[in-house]
Amino acid sequence: MKNRPLLSRINNLFVFTILTIVVVALIVSSNFLIKNLREKEAERIKVFATAIKILQDNQQKSSETQELIFAILTENDQIPSILTDENKQPFLFEGSSRNIAKEILKNPNELSRLITKMESHYDPFEIEVANGGKQLVFYDNSELLNNLRYYPYFLGLFILLYLLFVFWFLRTVKKTDEGYLWAGLAKETAHQIGTPLSSMIGWMEIMKMDNPVPDGVHEMEKDVERLRTISERFSKIGSVPELNDMNFNETIQENFDYLKTRISKKINFTLHLPTYTLLVPHNKILMSWVIENLVKNAVDAMKGEGTIVMSIFERNKNILIEVKDTGSGMTKQQARNAFKPGYSTKKRGWGLGLSLAKRVVQEYHNGDIKISQTEVGKGSTFRITIKKE
Repeated sequence: MKNRPLLSRINNLFVFTILTIVVVALIVSSNFLIKNLREKEAERIKVFATAIKILQDNQQKSSETQELIFAILTENDQIPSILTDENKQPFLFEGSSRNIAKEILKNPNELSRLITKMESHYDPFEIEVANGGKQLVFYDNSELLNNLRYYPYFLGLFILLYLLFVFWFLRTVKKTDEGYLWAGLAKETAHQIGTPLSSMIGWMEIMKMDNPVPDGVHEMEKDVERLRTISERFSKIGSVPELNDMNFNETIQENFDYLKTRISKKINFTLHLPTYTLLVPHNKILMSWVIENLVKNAVDAMKGEGTIVMSIFERNKNILIEVKDTGSGMTKQQARNAFKPGYSTKKRGWGLGLSLAKRVVQEYHNGDIKISQTEVGKGSTFRITIKKE
């Protein structure tokens, strides 16, 4: 059980690594695709520039050649391009520009800025004309290619968010299943305890009929009653308990009195209660179970010898219960995993107590339980916070 959180982290790291590799691979492959499309567009402009050069040639051309040239020129219906002289002055005759807005063609300043922008992206193609001069064909990415530049990142983000959602969903389902598992285990435990417990109660009544009553019967009766309480605790897990009890001082005091007589005499167990009565809606049976779990964990951490201080006080309309021990303390990793179902530092521990205690406090009493302080070799402090109203 100790290795379960480690294996879980390894599995999570493996899944995260696979997701990262998939997203990076998609981005890289998409970038290669876009690069290839950019090169194809450059080739198309090169053919477009060659067609212009042939068209401007004074040599007589066949009708088939002219049709082919015009087909090449009109085929470019996506890539913005414009023909200029060697001084970058644009020609404005029909066919000298393609896929450029009329508003820009009519505005010399806007057209000049567009040519400068095109040149910053791609070097223009040069056309040698008959008189020895030069013409330049400036061009830029098509609108489709410009939009595709952001495609890999949107695709990667979408896939990452989708996979994270799937991971969150599966983890939530797993937690829900674990909750049902522990609740089912608790109810089955209560059922199994119930039959022999009823028989023990009957035998206790028979023993009490003897005169005189045998020594120790009353103490045995207390323990049998305690078993009945424990059985009732388990039976309440998985169902919504009623929060009918109000006197919180009384619940804590009764729990303290019982535990003090049952733990080692080598443990100095003290309780600090407020002088006034704390009225808090709670379930006495389940809240006693939470306190008992914390105290027993403290006793185990101290190996049966040390000091436990339980304090109850009010702060900002909240009731705080602290259980402080002088035990072995916990590492940061142990503290993070302490409330996870199935986690235990004990060789024979089930990892059930603290996880159920957390469920009782958070789900049934709308409170919180955490390790407020811990240090290896010096002890730990568990804190329960419950709203007063």
